[in-house]
Amino acid sequence: MTVYIPTHLEATSAYSTVETFREIRKTLILMGVPIDNLTMTETLEKVEEFVEVGRATGKHHQVATVNTDFLVKSLEDDNLRDLLQNADLCTPDGMPLVWGSKLLGVPLKERVAGSDMVPMIAERAARKGMTLYFMGAAPGVADEAKRMLEERYEGLQVVGTSCPFWKPGEQFDQAVLDEIKALNPDILLVALGNPKQELWIKTYGAEVGVPVQIGVGASLDFIVGRTKRAPKWMQKTGLEWVARLVQEPRRLWKRYALDAVRFAPSLMRQWWIMRPAAQTDQSFSIEMRSIGHVSIMNVKGGFTRFHSQNVRDAGERALRRRANLTINLADVTNLDCNAIGTLMSLRKMAEETGGELRIVGIQKPLQRIFDMLHLASFFELDESSLVLGLR
Repeated sequence: MTVYIPTHLEATSAYSTVETFREIRKTLILMGVPIDNLTMTETLEKVEEFVEVGRATGKHHQVATVNTDFLVKSLEDDNLRDLLQNADLCTPDGMPLVWGSKLLGVPLKERVAGSDMVPMIAERAARKGMTLYFMGAAPGVADEAKRMLEERYEGLQVVGTSCPFWKPGEQFDQAVLDEIKALNPDILLVALGNPKQELWIKTYGAEVGVPVQIGVGASLDFIVGRTKRAPKWMQKTGLEWVARLVQEPRRLWKRYALDAVRFAPSLMRQWWIMRPAAQTDQSFSIEMRSIGHVSIMNVKGGFTRFHSQNVRDAGERALRRRANLTINLADVTNLDCNAIGTLMSLRKMAEETGGELRIVGIQKPLQRIFDMLHLASFFELDESSLVLGLR
């Protein structure tokens, strides 16, 4: 974590207080959703960093464990897609996401499943003095998970549990919200199932103010043995869904059937539209300039994973000096899903520092990519670059 304190020469109205900068996320975009390209160890370190930032600033961070069901639901659910696009961390919870990233030419490092992550968070929390709160799952499950994890990891503090009923659009139990605020945990695990748990965090996350809030699905059920994990070989080969289906056929068959019908075609469509970006363009270049309080980045050539680090570094330096950044893509020949992830991360950084990211010079081939990934509303896009005198 890097703490940046602007000097009086660099400060603008956006930097009225000390801002905390974290390393810009390295994400790739699958079907419109940013997926963080981290190992399990790196993910746990990021969660710990979020706790530190939350303790220092009061900021809450939403973490989503994204599987194929998330991606398929987000195609039709604008609210779910919006919150995933704006989440602070999205882990690849499923081998199909890892395989899909390889198809797109930007391979994820590994699968980071929520059911694996929760016990590891508990172990790290016990060592680091972080406190947890469990909310959701069936009656008694959260209490049993608390008992088992506290016995397994000496020093672990699960400060509270609850099993409230909630339907999106209805008022949540205020007593539970008050309890969470009073207990002030560092990490809140929400086991309400997707998309309910993600919508709950979006709706009430700021009110409870817990530094890290994670939707964990059936993870607590796995811990207590209410639902059994598939053997390791099935997890590694992407067949874990078969074991889940055998255990809960009536509940899961329709979900898995829909996921199978929608996921592969949507992923193939993304591959087809973005396939030119698989070619390396040696003519890539960046030109930086400024107009008043706005930094201007002119990008030329093929903007792909081979050049994303250059754009991240240049964008971060620009946002440290000025709150607003405009990126001109008029001379960009192609984009891959890693490049789109870089643009989303820069937009997030600009937003967190009180600024704005604009993307201009969007030509029809690139506009088609943004539309296909449902990102036209996420960014402020403009076809013209001439109006700003950028070319």
